[in-house]
Amino acid sequence: MLRVFSRATGARRFGGGLLLCVALAGMTGMAHASEVDVSVTGVQSARGHIRVELCTKDTFLKDNCPYQGAAPATPGTTLVRIDGVPPGAYAAQVFDDDTDRGVVHANALGIPREAVGFSNDARLHAKGPRFSDAAFIVEDKVARITLRLRRIFRP
Repeated sequence: MLRVFSRATGARRFGGGLLLCVALAGMTGMAHASEVDVSVTGVQSARGHIRVELCTKDTFLKDNCPYQGAAPATPGTTLVRIDGVPPGAYAAQVFDDDTDRGVVHANALGIPREAVGFSNDARLHAKGPRFSDAAFIVEDKVARITLRLRRIFRP
């Protein structure tokens, strides 16, 4: 099941020493990694790959997102499957890597030359979308989301 993440959650601090550490260690074995299926729409050509990254709040809009997937570009819609994603809040970012170089190329203003997209079709701001606008929750074994590619810069 996939739920849109629409509000910030507060972190709680726990104390309790060794007993708490043992309890938390046991709980980590119960958390199951999920599969996230990402349907990417708006693919224009069959060149290169569609690359998707699932990012935590700390890694969103950076180049170190912990979960990535890619699939050969298929005009229309391309499915990218990402395995081993633990439950939690993520934001997805996607780009059409038609050159197969693995990076987003930008113009002098930092605007991507490739088609890009974000989960929840998050609105772009000066520095990109906000994590809270793009965030969703991964809860079960299989989560499904749809991202739309759009071109910000027309060469």
